[in-house]
This record gives sequence, structure tokens and C-alpha cells, in this order.
Amino acid sequence: PEDCFRINTTGPELLSGACQSRGIPFVTFSSDLVFDGQLGRSYVEDDPTSPAGVYGRSKAEAEERVLARHETALIIRTSAFFGPWDQYNFLRGTLDRLARGEDVAASDRTIISPTYVPDLVHATLDLLLDGERGIWHLANEGSISWHGLAREIAGRAGICPRKIRDRIHDSAADEGARGIVDTSLASTRGQILRPLGGALADYLAHAESLPTV
Repeated sequence: PEDCFRINTTGPELLSGACQSRGIPFVTFSSDLVFDGQLGRSYVEDDPTSPAGVYGRSKAEAEERVLARHETALIIRTSAFFGPWDQYNFLRGTLDRLARGEDVAASDRTIISPTYVPDLVHATLDLLLDGERGIWHLANEGSISWHGLAREIAGRAGICPRKIRDRIHDSAADEGARGIVDTSLASTRGQILRPLGGALADYLAHAESLPTV
């Protein structure tokens, strides 16, 4: 926890203060995990934070500290990001395991808003250049479970999804016992990113060294 807060909270706070004192615009990234997923719908920018874990608490506190230090800071909340050059995201891991004939366990009760990194970067730069400030939600349009996302990328890649299974939750404290956990993001400030389907197609077209079966 100490390292988590030092990196995710104190780091952005100090950077925002340094930028404020020099008149430099500042942007930082937050997370859908500032929410606990119990609202029953996608979250928008004005919804109160309700983090369920240490990581989410570190990000929620970072938002408060950054805005206190730099009144025109831009804070981007995003979710489940994936990119064509990243070898360690969920999509790549899913395709690699399926290509090796391994099972993939993914929750059908956790709903997220996957975000394609090139789309995220372009939109963030546009907002920064336009002088936008405060909290924005940037994720590709649409929401899906981790299980649904695994099946979707497998189908698009032409890989049989039969080895994708629902993750089984045994503990009374986990998300399976609590029902659906939906931390998907929507926006009242403007839906800037395109629908998820187009982003997944681009990922498959541009990702480096995808496995083949």
C-alpha cells in the first residue's frame, strides 16, 4: 500500500504542483477503479468515488490532490486499456493461451469499458490542446464483461473460444457473491472515443506478432 500511494498519489501531486508553479498544462490518468461497481449503471464524471481497494483509493486521492495543486489540470479516467505494442494486456494474454491450447478463465460478472491506447492518446492530446480541465471519462464506447471480451477477441481472431470459461468464485467476499460488478465508464461531457468493435479490429490489424492457430 505504501508504494502504491507513493507512486499513484504522491507522484502526480508533486508533478502537478511543479507544473502549476511554472504555468505548464498538466494531464494525468486515473482509473475506473475509483468506483466499486455497485451503482448498477455505467459511471459518469460527477458520480462520487467509492473505491473498493488500495489501488482505487490511491487513484481517487490522487485526483483530489492534483486538482488542489493545479486548478486547470486534466484528469483522464480510463479502463482496461490495450494497445498493439503491449505484449502483456488481457487480449494478448487470452490469444496466447488459446493458441497454446490452454484454458482462459475470465469473469462474466465484472463489467468494464475496454480502451484502445491509440484512441486514448489521440483524444487526450485533443483535450489538452483544447485547454480542457477537470475529470473526463475516456473509454471506447460500449461495455462488456471480461468473459465476453475474451470470447469477442477470440472470435475476431478466428480462434475457437471453447476453452474460455467463467471464473468460479468460491469466497463469500468476492465479486461472485456480491453479484455484478460494473465499473464501466460513460460521460456527460462527451463520448469522444469510437465504439469498441472498431478498436478491436484495429488491434488485430496492428498488434505485433499475434499467435496463429
